[in-house]
Amino acid sequence: MNKPAIGFIGLGLMGRAMVECLQGAGYDVTVLGNRDRSGIDEAVSRGGAEAATARDLAAASDIVMLCMGTSEQVESRIFGEDGVLAGTKPGQVVIDFGTSLPGSTLRIGAALAEKGAQYMDAPLGRTPAHAKDGKLNIMAAGDLRTYEQVKPVLNVLGENVFHLGDLGAGHTIKLINNFFAMTTATAMSEAFAMADAAGVAREKLYGVLAAGPNHSGMMDFIKSWAMDGKLDLAFSVDNAAKDVGYYRAMAEELGARSRMSGAASETLAEALRNGFSGHMVPEMVDYLSKNLKG
Repeated sequence: MNKPAIGFIGLGLMGRAMVECLQGAGYDVTVLGNRDRSGIDEAVSRGGAEAATARDLAAASDIVMLCMGTSEQVESRIFGEDGVLAGTKPGQVVIDFGTSLPGSTLRIGAALAEKGAQYMDAPLGRTPAHAKDGKLNIMAAGDLRTYEQVKPVLNVLGENVFHLGDLGAGHTIKLINNFFAMTTATAMSEAFAMADAAGVAREKLYGVLAAGPNHSGMMDFIKSWAMDGKLDLAFSVDNAAKDVGYYRAMAEELGARSRMSGAASETLAEALRNGFSGHMVPEMVDYLSKNLKG
């Protein structure tokens, strides 16, 4: 049985690693990038094709994959002039691997369904290094038959592949996950900063917290930077602020009020307003230690 032709849009660090993994598994991949051509050139050097537009890419592909930073970017590639929607066809599957707003996901899914195509949200866990080796965590959602159809391809990319329910469930769970993670990260960063202000050694604080039910992987990511100078979590403050903002927007669309996300959202936004863009989340310890009284 022939392998489906893949179209891949968004060749940042994660996207280009995923394309390399797919090509290594023998898939024909057509790619479309943006300003940075390095990922495109790498894919083409391995035998991939480059599309001129998203419309052309969709016309040449059985499965279209997107790995982009924001819902706005995804919508521009789907709905824009010469976008995916203009080139899609019945039976095609389109998958968004980014972290997007569930409301946007549902709107795109409805538009694609009118043309006989299926949309899936499948946000990712883990890093580009895992992507290159096919060891991502993939949180897929959408029509179950479609999931079963594309699961062999998802299994190439992922070590742990989940089907989480109807379209939008993947993005919903990813946003809840990231809200919880970033709330924990900012709280632990403030805890270290408050210990500094009180003249308490960081290792003494950590020893007590880690011995009880507060202990978590996220706590240890912050500890690695705060105490050992090791950056084990390469997730930017910019992306953290975006994801918590999306979580709050999702809550608003649901008619709900998030009590807990406000502090994390404002803390991350404050850091960005004060020039902390480009820093990684564990470095929030440094920002808060310097600005706790500000």
